[in-house]
Amino acid sequence: MRPIFLARRRASRAIFAVCLVAGMAGTAGSTLAQSVVDGAPTPQPVVTLTASAAGSIANDRMHAYLRAEADNADATVASGEVNARMGKALARAKAVAGVDVATTGYTTYQVNEPNRPPRWRVTQSLKLDSADFATLAALVTRLQGQEGMLLSGLNFSVSPAARRSEEDALTQQAIKSWQQRAQAAAQGFGAGGWRTGRVTIQTSDYGRPPMLRSAGMAATAAAPVAVEAGATDVTVTVSGEAILDTVRAPR
Repeated sequence: MRPIFLARRRASRAIFAVCLVAGMAGTAGSTLAQSVVDGAPTPQPVVTLTASAAGSIANDRMHAYLRAEADNADATVASGEVNARMGKALARAKAVAGVDVATTGYTTYQVNEPNRPPRWRVTQSLKLDSADFATLAALVTRLQGQEGMLLSGLNFSVSPAARRSEEDALTQQAIKSWQQRAQAAAQGFGAGGWRTGRVTIQTSDYGRPPMLRSAGMAATAAAPVAVEAGATDVTVTVSGEAILDTVRAPR
């Protein structure tokens, strides 16, 4: 019986020693993990900010849209009338310096109305562009009154060069405004400084006034075309992240 008792005692001591070592190892691991967490860097706060700059650009391009139109029971007759009218209009328009001329479409279709015989309608469109508003307005008036052209619409726009110049200036203003807001945010959060993260720059514009449209006017009723170019409002918006330095702990 004694040898058996001694063997059991030794086994119990061995088990106790293993548990003690395991417990010490667990305590050491927990202490090490805690030190790693304590030594981890504090996440840097990120603030998303938006700033805009707006301006107005005088429209410096005028666009006129005219059409030659004819109805006839014979499609060939209608197309011949449109072709002759458009040929004269093109010749007159091309003779005016500073006006860009282009035809934009040609359509032929049958018109069917109650209690009227079917007929063919032929239409060809003409687009005129110029930076000289007075010259283009006078040309449009002559084409209406002398060549039988119909005015479909007028609108105005900003030339690419003028738009780019204004957008570049507004972009610089929007960036400076955004930087000022980022600096104010850093100070408000008690950060020692900040740096730029992801940033986007967007441009939007709105023309004033909207396109001016006119119903087709008869050649004998063409009055001088009066125009007012208006302006285009442009807005540049900067949106992005300001990454703040580690915020100072309050004292």
